Amino acid sequence: MPASAPSHPASPSDRTGPGHAHWLRVAREAADDLATDTAAREQAGKAPIEEVSRLREAGLLTLLTPAGSRGGGADWPTAYAVVREIAAADGAIGRLLGCHYFLSWSARFFAGPALAARTEERSAAEQWFWGGGFAPQEPPLMLARTSEGLVLDGRQSYTTGVLVADRLAVRAVREDTGEPLAVVVDPARRGVVIDGDTDTFGQRLAAGGSVEFDDVPVDADDVLGSLSADEDLLSPRAALAAPVGRLFSAQLLLGMAEGVLSETREYSRTGHAPWHPAWPTGTPHDPQVQTAYGELTVLTRSASALTDQALEAVRGGLERGEDLTYDEWADISALVAMAETAAARAAQESTTRALDIIGARSTSARLGFDRFWRDARTHTLYEPVAHRLRDVGEYFLNGAHPPFVLPA
Repeated sequence: MPASAPSHPASPSDRTGPGHAHWLRVAREAADDLATDTAAREQAGKAPIEEVSRLREAGLLTLLTPAGSRGGGADWPTAYAVVREIAAADGAIGRLLGCHYFLSWSARFFAGPALAARTEERSAAEQWFWGGGFAPQEPPLMLARTSEGLVLDGRQSYTTGVLVADRLAVRAVREDTGEPLAVVVDPARRGVVIDGDTDTFGQRLAAGGSVEFDDVPVDADDVLGSLSADEDLLSPRAALAAPVGRLFSAQLLLGMAEGVLSETREYSRTGHAPWHPAWPTGTPHDPQVQTAYGELTVLTRSASALTDQALEAVRGGLERGEDLTYDEWADISALVAMAETAAARAAQESTTRALDIIGARSTSARLGFDRFWRDARTHTLYEPVAHRLRDVGEYFLNGAHPPFVLPA
């Protein structure tokens, strides 16, 4: 029999925070603040310590924590909307925040209720920023038992948020049984060595890097629970972690698509003079320009509508709690996979064709239009959607449940 669900999401009665409208307003203010110098910060490529501080001061780090545990008392739809808003201004910071929300809530998926509550309360009290990821890698991190207790060994490459994280949530394999586990690590612990060696052309402010774990002590409370994909071990409620995390990817991509269209529209309206013969683009009254914006708007709005459907499915699954079945989970996972695929196409098309619309002027480093393309393309390389399409196709043709695949 599948294990029982580790814990329920907070019910509406448990959430006495300010509400969706308040947090969306806070997110827009934070996004406007980030947008004032996004291009310059992205070109500098420094660890986003100040940016995380801005999010912390705005109260956005504890958004999903119930108000009774010193959090924002918001729900998942609000968290997704906040990430999308931030991503429209700065795709890398949007990725950081989405990763933080997913990982900081992971104890509710994989741990028992008591451990989940302790982890969440301490995280909120100490304002932890979370980084890491649960995607499989080769060779895996190894968790071994010694005479002195559990120790973690290995190297995790390109870990999101590692340069600014207060806690890392990673995937480790038990040395004796081979079972994959979700493990939380304090990066300040003995044996943790952080290497900011990631030299990506995009997502430069996502604080990515590699982490070396050398006999790092792991306490019992640091092991949240199993990441096994075996349906006999993982409950449908815990398996929702996969579509919940993947839906952040869709929101991030949509945010970047909407952000580049918003910025290029403003530039098309106000910033196209003086003219140069090498610039083939026309004014906002040029039919070709209007058609291009029309195509990209339809593409992005279509992906947004599909993502809204996926969001409703995820919300319904979370509300089902322990009553969720694996067939219902499969429906939700397939719909999220469709949404992520549509959002990826919208982001890639919009961020590429926006440069064509602006023309040679888009090569200006000062304007920074290229950052949207680089951020979106980097994300889709780390989270390729070809696998999602295959999963959707097999589910549609054969009824096979999509695999339990956690985001990187």
